[in-house]
Amino acid sequence: CSVPRSLWLGCANLVESMCALSCLQSMPSVRCLQNTSVMEDQNEDESPKKNTLWQISNGTSSVIVSRKRPSEGNYQKEKDLCIKYFDQWSESDQVEFVEHLISRMCHYQHGHINSYLKPMLQRDFITALPEQGLDHIAENILSYLDARSLCAAELVCKEWQRVISEGMLWKKLIERMVRTDPLWKGLSERRGWDQYLFKNRPTDGPPNSFYRSLYPKIIQDIETIESNWRCGRHNLQRIQCRSENSKGVYCLQYDDEKIISGLRDNSIKIWDKTSLECLKVLTGHTGSVLCLQYDERVIVTGSSDSTVRVWDVNTGEVLNTLIHHNEAVLHLRFSNGLMVTCSKDRSIAVWDMASATDITLRRVLVGHRAAVNVVDFDDKYIVSASGDRTIKVWSTSTCEFVRTLNGHKRGIACLQYRDRLVVSGSSDNTIRLWDIECGACLRVLEGHEELVRCIRFDNKRIVSGAYDGKIKVWDLQAALDPRAPASTLCLRTLVEHSGRVFRLQFDEFQIISSSHDDTILIWDFLNVPPSAQNETRSPSRTYTYISR
Repeated sequence: CSVPRSLWLGCANLVESMCALSCLQSMPSVRCLQNTSVMEDQNEDESPKKNTLWQISNGTSSVIVSRKRPSEGNYQKEKDLCIKYFDQWSESDQVEFVEHLISRMCHYQHGHINSYLKPMLQRDFITALPEQGLDHIAENILSYLDARSLCAAELVCKEWQRVISEGMLWKKLIERMVRTDPLWKGLSERRGWDQYLFKNRPTDGPPNSFYRSLYPKIIQDIETIESNWRCGRHNLQRIQCRSENSKGVYCLQYDDEKIISGLRDNSIKIWDKTSLECLKVLTGHTGSVLCLQYDERVIVTGSSDSTVRVWDVNTGEVLNTLIHHNEAVLHLRFSNGLMVTCSKDRSIAVWDMASATDITLRRVLVGHRAAVNVVDFDDKYIVSASGDRTIKVWSTSTCEFVRTLNGHKRGIACLQYRDRLVVSGSSDNTIRLWDIECGACLRVLEGHEELVRCIRFDNKRIVSGAYDGKIKVWDLQAALDPRAPASTLCLRTLVEHSGRVFRLQFDEFQIISSSHDDTILIWDFLNVPPSAQNETRSPSRTYTYISR
């Protein structure tokens, strides 16, 4: 056959469609419609034109037949009668009848009905609830929105805006952020707007518009702080310890009011964090104070004189002296009635702390082959690191050995442990990140030129100090991403110490570090002078020298 295949297939489809039409015309109801259509064509000038679509399906073919609604009153009468019966039925019968009708309709009709129903199914519940005296429910629903969504909700209509304003939802959003985010909490205290939060009565504070305008200012403040961390912009304050004999500040801890430091000259000095003046000097150790920790009641210190001393944090009085280790106590931690100390004698001691004066030895952990330089623990694990190049994990509840983390090429000087993550620093000049549960090394950070002496991390950053005198700030989230290039991990290197960095602590706003150069430095990333905001390579700094 010389007829092209496409034309032959087209003719075949046409034949199928004609057959379908022929079958349709043979049906009485359709013939009636056809005759009606002809009558309407003859009288199209006498009646309004109304079109209806009919669809006949046969396999893959379909024909849409258009007809005009008859001009007689039969349709209207029949419709009114159907509605009359429909209204008399129960709701369940009405639903069943409508479902039956819909099942007999074509796809086009379904789409038309869907478009008709969509707006009917929508409900402005935020507007409707106050009309029922349920304003508190509307406010509670909108209180879960974030800032961007809350802005959009204000623009919906005046009623939504009224609910947001009268419900003080911007205030509630800020309060939620302060409760859940340490950065927001610290900023509220430092900037002073915490005085407007958590008031029981709305009349006790400013209107909603105050909080609406405060929110973007807070966001701008947070962005500025993050930028200062990335670019190294800071305000620097310096405390000169002026030790009489041996120079060096081995350890420190701080809060909003004070800094407590342990010195190489055997003393413990307490500094006012605002004025930077020395408030008190505690003496009693006969060797350098190598480690300390304090809470609201006591200061616990460890010394190269092999003892652990417990002091009253308010009076400075010695409450207890623990004599157990044979050599220098290099590090200690205490929390929730448990204390762990480690020593140059290669052992770890686990203590029960019922009170400052009631401290008893529970267990001695032995396993390291060199001095144990650092310990950390939580309810699940005790983690220790040693000059023998290993990190050992022990069960907190049973004190039994769990596993060893191997990887460092030389002795380990520092570590921090939280959740599943352990971060350690070594005399091989590297920092390693570990998964404590499986013992895998997740990342190696390289950049320091000498022994990494101290390390801390939070949810965003790792901050390390080394014997090269440098403090480095690392991106923790990037370090945990195996796809992140090594060159992107170190955010900033801070160089101000003239000697080895021995200890540091940091929060969202500052780093406080101590060094062999006998100084304590406060690196403030919040209160940066305006003159330094546009400088990134060599930021301006304000120096405050205190000598006591």
